[in-house]
Amino acid sequence: METFTLPDIFRNSTDIYKLLCGLGIKNDSDCDNGMDFTQEPKDINQTVRIFLYVLIFLLSILGNSLIITVLVRNGRMRTVTNLFLLSLAASDLMLCVFCMPFTLIPNLMKDFIFSSGICKGAMYFMGVSVSVSTFNLVAISLERYSAICNPLTSRTWQTKSHAAKVITATWVVSFILMLPYPIASTLVPFTRYNNSTGNMCRLVWPSDIIQQSWYVFLLLLLFLVPGLVMMTAYGLISLELYKGIKFEMNNRKSNRERGASTNGLRPADGDGCYLQPSKRKAELQQLQAQRSQRQGSDAAAAAASALAAGAARPS
Repeated sequence: METFTLPDIFRNSTDIYKLLCGLGIKNDSDCDNGMDFTQEPKDINQTVRIFLYVLIFLLSILGNSLIITVLVRNGRMRTVTNLFLLSLAASDLMLCVFCMPFTLIPNLMKDFIFSSGICKGAMYFMGVSVSVSTFNLVAISLERYSAICNPLTSRTWQTKSHAAKVITATWVVSFILMLPYPIASTLVPFTRYNNSTGNMCRLVWPSDIIQQSWYVFLLLLLFLVPGLVMMTAYGLISLELYKGIKFEMNNRKSNRERGASTNGLRPADGDGCYLQPSKRKAELQQLQAQRSQRQGSDAAAAAASALAAGAARPS
């Protein structure tokens, strides 16, 4: 029975193959043999790649730098949520600085021209940035859930000092969590399409079991668990906001009905286009007229009594 390897199957689908390699589904030897480093570059794809990399790099540098500058210099904007956004902007800026240049340049030159230390550092800080961003997003979702769903209790612990402690913990945990990256990162030599030798920055694990265990661990810690936490938190927030909107609409409806009832106008008595005076208003007017007549007769009787008493008084 004829067998096919993954490079043979995806020989004409290099983007899919690179995606599988990037996700860690295939081991490093297969990915190294199937990467574009051993193939002739395509001018159109290379031009588009350079344009997109430069555009995203500049936008990321500019946007995150502006966010950091505004939040640092403006003291009134240093709220609990904005502190988490400041940490998120710093991690995104780190990812831009350590990921894009050390990904684009080796891809264009078909060789990792930097040293082994830069390879280890780039891998390490890329992992730290992704981890910090994920933990910050989880912290923001929990902070928003507490502020919206439990506003009274959240005021006692949602302080700037508490947010600073949480942010510090996310960075420390991320730096410790990603320590395997600089250990496993190394320069791997390969033969390019012109028979020259180049280097690639790759993760080399002691065994396939360790590699698969590491990627499963990252999948759970940085994707599945944070995703479930954020979906639950924002789902409860949406439910709470829906209840609040519904309660407000009911209050407005009852206030309108109460105002219409006080004015003697009821929508049910109308013909669909105009509101008509209700029977209750006519009854109220009749009672007011009777009360006025009664008060008038009482006043006349009192005046007559006073005149009679004055006439009967001896002169």
